[in-house]
Amino acid sequence: MLTVAALYHFTRFDDPAALRGPLLALAEGQGVKGSLLLAREGINGTIAGTRDGIDAVLAHIRALPGCAALDWKESPAETMPFGRMKVRLKREIVTMGQPDVDPRAGTGHYVAPQDWNALISAPDVAVIDTRNDYEVAIGTFEGAVDPGTKSFRDFPQWWEENRERFHNKRIAMFCTGGIRCEKSTNFLLQQGVTDVYHLKGGILKYLEDVPQDESMWQGACFVFDQRVSVEHGLKPGPHVMCHACRRPLWPEDTRRPEYEEGVQCHHCVDEFTPARRAAFRERQHQITLAAARGTRHLGLHPEKP
Repeated sequence: MLTVAALYHFTRFDDPAALRGPLLALAEGQGVKGSLLLAREGINGTIAGTRDGIDAVLAHIRALPGCAALDWKESPAETMPFGRMKVRLKREIVTMGQPDVDPRAGTGHYVAPQDWNALISAPDVAVIDTRNDYEVAIGTFEGAVDPGTKSFRDFPQWWEENRERFHNKRIAMFCTGGIRCEKSTNFLLQQGVTDVYHLKGGILKYLEDVPQDESMWQGACFVFDQRVSVEHGLKPGPHVMCHACRRPLWPEDTRRPEYEEGVQCHHCVDEFTPARRAAFRERQHQITLAAARGTRHLGLHPEKP
């Protein structure tokens, strides 16, 4: 059994590029795979490996400047959910496109999973899902508002266009692991919203800690690895991935006439040029050949671009 660790931490890295090489070398040396993002504002990502390998990488990250208080969430995986290890340099560890947003300056009130149901059941609370539309489509909290955004960068504009809907409401926000709420609640505070809350540890922590018979979660939670989705107890969900558009699919979606493995699904059948589709088809051919050889093709990788 392997361990999957999802982590993020906002801190100040003066030279993220200098941190990349040693972190990548350690992870690769420990057989750890996944994706980590480094930026001046901190670190974010998900990694998987043996217990010893994950512990070694987490110890290295905790020793980075300002990361001693690093928090992370773990879940099991029977097979390696990543094809390789990547450490990337980014402008932001989660892209919102708001240069004045800084979670270190303040965020909404953290709400423990055990207290979340009571909060979102209150009549004066509006619950907002800060994730992307394809994530919300397979699961969300009962009564939550879906902004219908295609990327987190769209959230500020959505809020500006819809803020009057939430007049005299307390705002409760949630996302997969908590990182998007760090930024979105700081953004709302800057917009003059004073009563802002968010789910500590995100949906993943809620699904881990709250018994299913007490849960207000409906459906599955999308994750950015080859598990595609998880359910209560962080058990792998039923979804598969379209490796063209990287949207989650129900197994029955793969029996629709539009579906071609690795090339298109009913969501993206009209989204790509013939040249892109030809490239997807060749990639899928190479994946099939690799599987026949008993090896793994690195093109089979469902991370968000």
